[in-house]
Amino acid sequence: MTRGKVLGGSSALNLMTWDRGSIKDYDTWEELGNPGWNWKTIQAAMLKVENFVPSPEYVGGGVGKGGLIQTLMNRILPTQQLTFIPTLNGLGVKENLASLDGHPIGVMRQPTNIRLSDYTRSYSTSYLDAAGKNLIVLLNKRVAKVNFAGTTASGVTLEDGSIISASKEVILSAGSFQSPGLLELSGIGNSAVLAAAGVPKVISDLPGVGENLQDHTRIQSSYRLLPNFLSFDRLRINATYAALQLALYNSHLTSAYDYTGSGYAYLNWSQVSTSTNADLLALARKSANLSNPIDAKKLAFLSDPKLTPLMSQLEIIFSDGYTGVKGYPAADAPLFGAEFFSLLAASVHPFGRGSVHVKSTDINTPPAIDPKYLENPYDLHSMIVAAKYMRTIASAAPMSSIWTTEYEPGVAVATDADWEAYTRANTLSIYHPVGTCAMLPRKDGGVVDPKLRVYGVSRLRVVDASIIPIIPGAHIQTAVYGVAEMAADIIVAAWK
Repeated sequence: MTRGKVLGGSSALNLMTWDRGSIKDYDTWEELGNPGWNWKTIQAAMLKVENFVPSPEYVGGGVGKGGLIQTLMNRILPTQQLTFIPTLNGLGVKENLASLDGHPIGVMRQPTNIRLSDYTRSYSTSYLDAAGKNLIVLLNKRVAKVNFAGTTASGVTLEDGSIISASKEVILSAGSFQSPGLLELSGIGNSAVLAAAGVPKVISDLPGVGENLQDHTRIQSSYRLLPNFLSFDRLRINATYAALQLALYNSHLTSAYDYTGSGYAYLNWSQVSTSTNADLLALARKSANLSNPIDAKKLAFLSDPKLTPLMSQLEIIFSDGYTGVKGYPAADAPLFGAEFFSLLAASVHPFGRGSVHVKSTDINTPPAIDPKYLENPYDLHSMIVAAKYMRTIASAAPMSSIWTTEYEPGVAVATDADWEAYTRANTLSIYHPVGTCAMLPRKDGGVVDPKLRVYGVSRLRVVDASIIPIIPGAHIQTAVYGVAEMAADIIVAAWK
C-alpha cells in the first residue's frame, strides 16, 4: 500500500485532485456523534487552506482565497478531453461549474493544486514557511512509540532510542496505516492484537484502533486514439519530445509536463440507468451490517429518496495517456508507439471495512493490512457497473469518434462472467485510506473524541486521515487539510 513517506506526506505525491464531496458526506460526521464537525465547519476549514485562481470554468462558490495552497484550472487541456463533457451531457449528466460547494453531481473540469508561478505542486510544505520559530523539523527520523507516565503521554522514543519529551501533548499525524500502528506499539489498541504482536504493556484497551479501514477502489479502461491525436503517452515513447517538454517545464514555460487530470464526473446510480440504484440497493442490504453506524449511513445514502439524488456514488475520471493493469505495449509489440486515453472509475461509498494491525514490536516489520476490497456483493457489483459504464461512455458520441480500439478491457470481455473476472483482476486502490483511528463514540469503535483526543489516555491526539469516520464521496485531500485546520484551532484553544 502506497504511503507518503516524504516531507509533506501524501500531499507530496498524490494525484492533485481538488474536490470535496457532498454536504451530507460531512454532516454525517456530526450525526455519528461528533458535535461541531459538519459541512459548515469543515468547509470553512477547507476554504481557509486554499487560494483559487479565478477561471470561467468555475463560476460558483466553494473556492477559497488567500490560503497557502494554490489551486487553479490546469492550462493543459488535451484535445481528446474536449469530448468528455459533451459525451456525458449526451448521456444525461449535466455540466456542473460549481462542484466544490457541496453539490458535486455532474461533469466538469476540476481544479488542481498547482502553483501558478511555476506550475509545480502546491502542497503542505507551504506551511513550513508560515510556521513560527518554534517549529523544528527532524528529517530521516522514525518514531518507535509514544511514551507514557501512567496514562499521560510524555513524549516519543525514536527508532535510534533517543527520547523527545512533550511539555504539553503529543500529536500523531502518521496517516491511516502508521498512526494506528504507533498507537498499538505504544500499548493502545485491542489487547489481543497487542499480545499477539508482543507489546509488553496495555495502556488503553481500545479495540477500534486499526479497524474501520475504508478506501476507494478504482478500475480503468483504455482506448487507442486515432493517429492525429497526441497524448501524454508521447513522453514515454519519444525521448526527443520528452526532453524538449522537460526543458520547457524547467524554464517555467507551457509544457506537456504541466498536465494533471482535470476531467471529472460524479454521478448517482440512477444516472447510470433507471434500475441501477435499485439493483445495487438490494445488494447493499445484503452487504451492510446495520448494527454498525457507518454501514447504516451508507445504506441511507442509497435508500433515502431525499439523499440519493444528491450523493455521488460513482466517479469517472478522464485520464490522458494509458493507465491500467495490462501495461503500455512493450517495445517489440505491434501497438508500441500508439497513443491512448483512459477512463478511471471509482465506487465512492463502499461497504468494505478492513483493518491494519502491527505484527511485531519491530517497526521495520510491515503491518498486516486487510482492506477487504470486493469482499461483499455491493462492492464487487458496483465496480462491475462502473467498468461497464466506462464502455458506455467511450462508445457514445462524440467520444466514440476519437478512438479505434478498446485496448483494455478489450472486446473479448462481453458476458457477465467476463466482466466479473475483469473487475476482480483489474480493481486497484485509488489511495484514499481513512478511518483507522476513527472519530466516533468509543462504544461505536471510536479511537478519538471530537477534540481528537485518544480515548483512555491524556495529552495524546491524532490529526490525519485516520480520524475520518466515514469515507466521503470524493478524493480526500481537501478533507484532510480541513481536518488539520480544525485541529489547529482546537489545539490552540485548549492551551490558551
